[in-house]
Amino acid sequence: MRYNIGLKISYDYASPVSSARHHLRLMPQHLPDEQRLVSALLTIDPPPEERIDRIDFFGNPMVEVIHTTPHDALVFSVTARVDRIGQGQAAPAEISMQDLRAQLGDLRSLGARSPHHFSAASTRIARLPMWREYAREVVTGGLSVRACVEALGLALHRDMRFDPEATTVATPPEDAFARREGVCQDYSQIMIGCLRALGIPAGYVSGYLRTEPPEGQPRLEGADAMHAWVCAWCGVEAGWIEYDPTNATFVGTDHVVIARGRDYADASPVIGSVRVSGETRTAQAVDVIPLD
Repeated sequence: MRYNIGLKISYDYASPVSSARHHLRLMPQHLPDEQRLVSALLTIDPPPEERIDRIDFFGNPMVEVIHTTPHDALVFSVTARVDRIGQGQAAPAEISMQDLRAQLGDLRSLGARSPHHFSAASTRIARLPMWREYAREVVTGGLSVRACVEALGLALHRDMRFDPEATTVATPPEDAFARREGVCQDYSQIMIGCLRALGIPAGYVSGYLRTEPPEGQPRLEGADAMHAWVCAWCGVEAGWIEYDPTNATFVGTDHVVIARGRDYADASPVIGSVRVSGETRTAQAVDVIPLD
């Protein structure tokens, strides 16, 4: 599936910002056998005094921008064309949890995609009894690793209520879980905590999601969304599979990958610091337009 993708994130400041530094993970990735980046352009208004393009530890393209000239507004815009191939979600091998533990014990790689990086607590996701208790309620004995992933995703989709007003990017996942409400970031980080509690390495994926308008209604510009979902390591042969608990589905060609990491802190679209006083207003618009 080929997509044209457009993104605009704008900030309006109550008073001029004297200096700012941001790290941006906004560009779709080029991933062999998953998606091909045909073209992409990131524009920043006003232009920064310094821009550094680099690849982070997990292989995500990241842009660091520094503004030293006062400004009262800031806009990040992305235009891109992507061929999304998707993942072959029919896993080549269904293995048991016991076999998964054995394979992890034999694995010596510490590269960026090594499951060892995704097994322990991370910046945003602590090891908590609530994850283990919920996971054990949901996952019954004898399920394969892949079936455990699906069971947890379906349970969270059933038990959580999607509410964009309930949480912010700073809300700890345990708080969202206690209230059983939140957004895709919350669903994903909760699921990661539960998977790790079972012994399944799991990480966070940020990206773009194609959405369909109601039947008979036109598609609205800016109606698509930046999104988040989960990747889980299901053994040496199956490797990493991806699941979207917000929508209760394995990831396919409707999902376009931007970044992968242990949690939101590793894959956040925009993170930084500004020197400013007063209120800041922000707005986001995303278009994911299929061309096929």
